[in-house]
Amino acid sequence: MAGVDEGYWVPEHVRGYLRRLGFRLPLEEMEGHVRAWDGWMRAVGDFYDYRDTDGFGRLYEVHRRTIMPAMRVCREWGSLLLDEKTSVVCDEQACTDWLEGFFADCGFWGRAQETVVRAYGLGTGAFAVWLDTARRAVRVRHYDARMVVPLTWDAEGVRECAFVTRAYNRGRAVDQLQMHLVGPGGRYRIRTVCFDDEGAVCEVPGVAEDVDTGSAFPTFAIVRPATPNTRVDCSPYGQSVFADAVDAIQSVDLAFDALINEVDVSKMRVFLSDVMFDTSKTADGRRVAIPFGKGDCTVFRKVMSTEDTITEFAPALRTEAQSRALRLALQVLGDLCGLGISYFDFDDTGYVKTATEVSSDNSALMRNIRKNENALQGPLCDISRAVMACSRSMGAQLPDEGGVRVVFDDSIIQDTDAEKQRDMAEVGVTMHAWEYRAKWYGEDEATARRNAEGLGTGSALGGKVSVA
Repeated sequence: MAGVDEGYWVPEHVRGYLRRLGFRLPLEEMEGHVRAWDGWMRAVGDFYDYRDTDGFGRLYEVHRRTIMPAMRVCREWGSLLLDEKTSVVCDEQACTDWLEGFFADCGFWGRAQETVVRAYGLGTGAFAVWLDTARRAVRVRHYDARMVVPLTWDAEGVRECAFVTRAYNRGRAVDQLQMHLVGPGGRYRIRTVCFDDEGAVCEVPGVAEDVDTGSAFPTFAIVRPATPNTRVDCSPYGQSVFADAVDAIQSVDLAFDALINEVDVSKMRVFLSDVMFDTSKTADGRRVAIPFGKGDCTVFRKVMSTEDTITEFAPALRTEAQSRALRLALQVLGDLCGLGISYFDFDDTGYVKTATEVSSDNSALMRNIRKNENALQGPLCDISRAVMACSRSMGAQLPDEGGVRVVFDDSIIQDTDAEKQRDMAEVGVTMHAWEYRAKWYGEDEATARRNAEGLGTGSALGGKVSVA
């Protein structure tokens, strides 16, 4: 819709530069879909703001009320998959500890949750390494589908990728293109090109044009929902989690808008006879009634009437039927977006009940969370390997990390406290103390054995625990 801020999209001069380098841009095939999904997330467009005609043929502006259902779905998925209890665990405990400090230092998990929200809404997001060569520091930047341009990809994933963002150099806007490319020897290089506000390539002080990251691992990771892309075949982009639920999004806001309109139009109206109004003189000597206020839409004059000086009119509310329609629309939305039919059922206490209730009542949600955790584990492990490899090239003394895995906080879909209690009861029976620590604290075997022995909860070999 005209006048609506559409945000930042890859400008044409950047696209032209990439085409001249010989790259094919898959963004252009997906851009129409991504723009549409972005509009639903922000609740803008012709569905929400349109013109209508009254009984006299006059045009007027209409705004449909919204509860932002598309954004709500994406936020729920972000909170279900990632939180501050999520951690990346390596076979080497020193790497696990280093990653914990690195992610805490750069506020990674909070930003990562935002990335998941945008990725699940627009179909694609990304983490990418950013290097400060002057300070010899490594950071992670976050992108959504509007800024991600895959350059080399196949069925296994994206091998080379470009990221386009807006930066400012002394108050002047600059479009920054960063290409993560495989260099000689299989190590990744980050090539940066800046464009001024006229689309010409420009130099920005302090920006390195070409940097060898020292990483043989991809220095970026693409985040996509665990939903196949049915919009464009063979695309490296993913599909929005609500791509097949647009009609449900509309039905939710239609029902919500109708419910609020019902309350609004059903306000009591009071009709007063002319004799109830005070009058005042105008400059030309005419006498006019003194209104109750221009914003008052509950009191009306009965012109030339002296009978029934006060008449009240209060239409009957139909909110119960409207609420049932809204509840049904929310149930359909939750079901189509993988959250289960009861997730948004506002008649229950809260949107999500206790973990035990969710486990028993919402098996669809449990299955979909597991499926999306599996899809998200790869990007998180990839970016973790990349930051460790780049940090080694910057001088960090890190051993080989070995295997890398993600420990998700699954307390929302399983009763974690109850499971911990069950495992605790098995310590000394079917489980060693160090096994308990390895499972619930993400420690490697050597560290778990050492800590278990130090706490007096088991021998270094994981012997049974004596109970007083």
